[in-house]
Amino acid sequence: MAGGGIVPAGKSGKEYPGKLTPFVLFTCIVAATGGLIFGYDIGISGGVTSMAPFLKKFFPKVYLKQLKDTSTNQYCKFDSQTLTMFTSSLYLAALVASFIASWMTRKLGRKLSMLTGGILFLAGAAINGAAKNVAMLIIGRILLGLGIGFANQSVPLYLSEMAPYRYRGALNIVFQLSITIGILAANILNYFTAKIKGGWGWRVSLGGAAVPALIITIGSLFLPDTPNSMIERNEPEKAREMLRHVRGTPDISDEFDDLVAASEASRKVEHPWRNLLLRKYRPHLTMAILIPFFQQLTGINVIMFYAPVLFKTIGFGSDASLMSAVITGAVNVGATCVSIYGSDKWGRRALFKEGGVQMLICQIAVAILIAVKFGTEGQAGHLSKGYAAIVVTFICIYVAGFAWSWGPLGWLVPSEIFPLEIRSAAQSINVSVNMLFTFIIAQIFLTMLCHLKFGLFIFFAFFVVVMTIFIYFFLPETKNVPIEEMSRVWKQHWYWGKFIPDEDVIGSVEMAKGQPGKLVN
Repeated sequence: MAGGGIVPAGKSGKEYPGKLTPFVLFTCIVAATGGLIFGYDIGISGGVTSMAPFLKKFFPKVYLKQLKDTSTNQYCKFDSQTLTMFTSSLYLAALVASFIASWMTRKLGRKLSMLTGGILFLAGAAINGAAKNVAMLIIGRILLGLGIGFANQSVPLYLSEMAPYRYRGALNIVFQLSITIGILAANILNYFTAKIKGGWGWRVSLGGAAVPALIITIGSLFLPDTPNSMIERNEPEKAREMLRHVRGTPDISDEFDDLVAASEASRKVEHPWRNLLLRKYRPHLTMAILIPFFQQLTGINVIMFYAPVLFKTIGFGSDASLMSAVITGAVNVGATCVSIYGSDKWGRRALFKEGGVQMLICQIAVAILIAVKFGTEGQAGHLSKGYAAIVVTFICIYVAGFAWSWGPLGWLVPSEIFPLEIRSAAQSINVSVNMLFTFIIAQIFLTMLCHLKFGLFIFFAFFVVVMTIFIYFFLPETKNVPIEEMSRVWKQHWYWGKFIPDEDVIGSVEMAKGQPGKLVN
């Protein structure tokens, strides 16, 4: 059964009434701004670490290595564990925060978790902007990481629960769009702050994180909580009224009853973390671990964290490296809009597979281009404008492939597949795995670049092949499936179906009377 996913033909299963109301559109856009803080940080750190005044003040050894030794292997110019700890410490903090956020998201609501994330990120921005030493930098980064952990835990869940199921993909991907906008804004800011006379532009870049932090902090104050969360916290009447409001119709009885049933099942689960290990949740746990793992092993953060450093390493001047990062950031934003349009139209699987093939081709091409220019010794030199344009073009095509596939779908798919009883715990696994491997990649990238040289891109290309094969065989299509009916998708999958008991399939009676399943590739 190559292709791996079986779903009911046509529109079998329940179809809840509801439309895309201005209210739900507004709430989802406001909530999705939580992605700005994650994106801003990804974009800002690489640019700041390529600024000479910043390196001179906090990482003088790296600064002197660039100044004194022009014969230094190009691949090893920025190899410093302290420098990478500045970038990667944030992601360890986000990993820890995701477990605390899981409890808060379930017991106190999605809204409060978002508010907490914004406040923590705001505090981190203030400390980093005023940093006097490396210790202050790291403390600020840890607070930023705690904020990101709370936001990444709660925002995707909020969007999946608020959105009508026909538009769930598009509205959830607005979170990824916010991440890409944050990256682009940070890259543009870095380009201009690097030119500030006196060498204090890096403070503007780091302190500027307060802007996206204020947006999500203030925005979350005006957001309602989701009907799912209200039911989970014993507020059924409020939930019923909110569901009518967000769906734009009084005919919400079927969906409300399913939410209540899911909540009742959830209350019987005393230990959601332990329940994740049950056989019937094997598909969910597998996706919660492997999707974020593969997302980081695409190598995207090599580009996004260290784009200016990477471009500078392969021969671009300082201004050119920052401008190239701006260009890749703009491509990232534009390509994410393709996913907003296509995730509910073409499906998750099609975008995953196409993006994998596109990234693979580009990674191999970039490896060849760098190998031809620098060989294995990394001889110093600058790229010609034409050669540099070709490198940037392939990197942009690679970024586009990620931005309409593994970037947004890596957050969308896990957030929409978990039953309510394990949803917060499973989302914490998803976030923590993502942050763990983000940390690992951020911490070892510069060392890997120094030792693997152009082979680093081949290393990531290998994982792109593996993950694309994984999607082809093991991920069923989840577009246009109500979030509370997701069990039927797993039940009809050629492999995962044996793990899902019949009684767990919501809407199985309706399906038995409906149309037979069909294979999708």
